[in-house]
Amino acid sequence: MKIWFNRWFTTVSHYIDMIRANEDHRKFIVYGTHPNKDALYLQNCDFAFVEPDISGDEYIGFCLEFCQQHHIDIFVPRKENVLISKRLAEFEALGVKVLVCPDAKLMETMDNKAATYQSVAKRVPAFSIPDYHVVNTIDGFKEAYERLKDKGHTVCFKPVVGEGANGFRVIKDQIESINQLFHQGIGYRIPYHYACEILRQQETFPDLMVLEFLEGREYSIDCVASPEKLYAAIPRMKGDGRVRELVESLELIEMARKFHQEYQLPYVFNIQVKYNKDVPKLLEINPRMSGGMHVSCLSGINIPYLAIKVLLGEKVDRPEPSFGIRVSHIEKEMILKYGDIS
Repeated sequence: MKIWFNRWFTTVSHYIDMIRANEDHRKFIVYGTHPNKDALYLQNCDFAFVEPDISGDEYIGFCLEFCQQHHIDIFVPRKENVLISKRLAEFEALGVKVLVCPDAKLMETMDNKAATYQSVAKRVPAFSIPDYHVVNTIDGFKEAYERLKDKGHTVCFKPVVGEGANGFRVIKDQIESINQLFHQGIGYRIPYHYACEILRQQETFPDLMVLEFLEGREYSIDCVASPEKLYAAIPRMKGDGRVRELVESLELIEMARKFHQEYQLPYVFNIQVKYNKDVPKLLEINPRMSGGMHVSCLSGINIPYLAIKVLLGEKVDRPEPSFGIRVSHIEKEMILKYGDIS
């Protein structure tokens, strides 16, 4: 069975290994593509290719041609997964199973953090949403900042459409001290006046969420499901530094259950929350495998392979995860080989 991963996180190499090491001893031939020939997961593929650095409908055309040319059976997309969801019928016509939510409207909602907050607040009232405002002008930014400050919040901001921590900043009121500069680093903090200087460069800018900064621990809940059934929800706590811990939090598992009950999101998804005064508040929802999901798989659940079984319509038993596992990692060098990358 041929499976293709297009432009992905480097950590997808772990998911490739897990799929190969499946409990059913099913054989997979793995294809990988990326615009950068040095993308490390390409080293882990049976066949690797440099894909064109394009986007939109032009990229979908490339995907369809690639599937047809290489007789792909399963496509696991990250790049352009929203647009791919809208055009699933074209892949299905080629006999390709695509590991992406078939509800294109839901995919579009989850791709937009503000739309996600609005939808979840309406449909799953049990979820707590941070105080936030969406702005696209410097005046709107200043007004949102003042409103949140008046409520006693530390203020942060991030793009409405984005991935990971790109564009995320916490607004601070004081300039850096010598001690902070030399010993603590700058990180994601930015002075208010400097944020204003940047944002006033344009009359309007892409939508920005200005919201309360949550001070507590952050958790990712990695989930695998069919539309009808949530098979597993693994809360993963982000500890200090690189430490992660798999935590049997009934509160967070119940949050995942309520979300799935309402949205029936299939295959793999990830819910990110952060605590503030003992209340878990929603950060974002990713309708795909998260970059750190391989840590959650240390629970003993092969999430990527289970998702493929769901995609193929096969029987899946509810697994029993192990919790209380603390994890960290070290860097490891890799010698790059280019003989099999086209």
